[in-house]
Amino acid sequence: MVKLISFLVCSLLSVSYASGRTFISGRQTATTGDKKCGSLMCISATVNGSSVQYVLSSTGKRTPGWMGMGFGRQMGNTPMVIIWTNSDGTVTLSQRTANGHTMPTLDSNPPRAASLLQSATSATGSTASYAYTIPANSDTKQYVIYAFGPTAPSSSAADASIEEHLDFGTVQLDLAKTVSTSTSSGSASSPTGGSSSGSGPTDDIPLQPYERLIVAHAIFCTVGFLLLLPAGALLARYFRTFTPKWFIGHWVAQLAFAGIAIVIGFALGVQAVSTAGSDHLSDRHMKLGVGLFVLYIAQSGLGAIIHWIKPKRNTGRPIQNYVHAIVGLLIIGASMYQVHNGYKNEWLKATAQEPFSKGIDILFWVWIAAIIALYAIGLYFLPKQLKQEKTNQGEKRLPNEYEEMEHFEERQYRDRD
Repeated sequence: MVKLISFLVCSLLSVSYASGRTFISGRQTATTGDKKCGSLMCISATVNGSSVQYVLSSTGKRTPGWMGMGFGRQMGNTPMVIIWTNSDGTVTLSQRTANGHTMPTLDSNPPRAASLLQSATSATGSTASYAYTIPANSDTKQYVIYAFGPTAPSSSAADASIEEHLDFGTVQLDLAKTVSTSTSSGSASSPTGGSSSGSGPTDDIPLQPYERLIVAHAIFCTVGFLLLLPAGALLARYFRTFTPKWFIGHWVAQLAFAGIAIVIGFALGVQAVSTAGSDHLSDRHMKLGVGLFVLYIAQSGLGAIIHWIKPKRNTGRPIQNYVHAIVGLLIIGASMYQVHNGYKNEWLKATAQEPFSKGIDILFWVWIAAIIALYAIGLYFLPKQLKQEKTNQGEKRLPNEYEEMEHFEERQYRDRD
């Protein structure tokens, strides 16, 4: 009887112990957090009561020099946490901010203070990971930017200079999502989710006001610089030897239509930068954009001078005509680079959106090839143009690119004879 009672007591204790472990394990699995990956790094977040633990980890494709993240959707005025390993094996955590697309500088009074979590940090190798904790805020849907730099700062100081990132992007973390933090061995693991395939995050993030301005800016500038300007140049290349009316079409395409599109597109770009809170002229795309706009205005003015102000002496084709033709081709060529850089790089740098599909890239290069091919074919008419200008010079008429050809029909009749 005593043995039976002892057996029942032990059984009850075993069941109670197992139930307690199951209950505790059940509570452990109620942790919330999220994880998202880019091409070279991942960010995982685990909510621990009043704080959040973030882990920045390399995907193993490149050895990290530094990794960082920021709480927002753009670089401008976003609190950032940047971490790197020093040559002596120590790890530096630096909280920074930036006015725009510039190197972030030390923030001595961040809105939330972050603390490096040494016990969860692995600071060496291509799969290095850095963990830190920071007080939680009220956000359950957390937009964050991330960046991966291949070169570590040369100093362990929190305000050390850092080189430009190699990988970057924006993701949204769902801090209210229930995740598992237990494994079969009982050790903790990061929240699951996201993708490490290298194709980048796949969040469907709605457009912000400044991003809508960027889209409108891109449309107007692409239409102006890569549709209407080439159309005007091709019109002049093909029709100037066949009709004296070619200049009307050239002027309408280059100035009336393209000018309106370019001015609107430029204004939208300026407004987009202001709305985003970024610095103007802070990167190559912005600087080249201003340069192209100024060059277009100068080119339009030069065209007007050539058309309305005639040289008093007829000494052959004026030098300004050659300048006008060369500058026109230069503007179109630079515009090709600018548009490609805009949708390929600047869009990813300035927004929280995904890259454009491969189809956009294919369409761009087909269009560029078409422009170049059509202009090259149009050079077939260049000898005829030069012959007509030589005839004009012999008749003591100015070989002006924008001059309507007097007695055009008579010369055409004479050429047929």
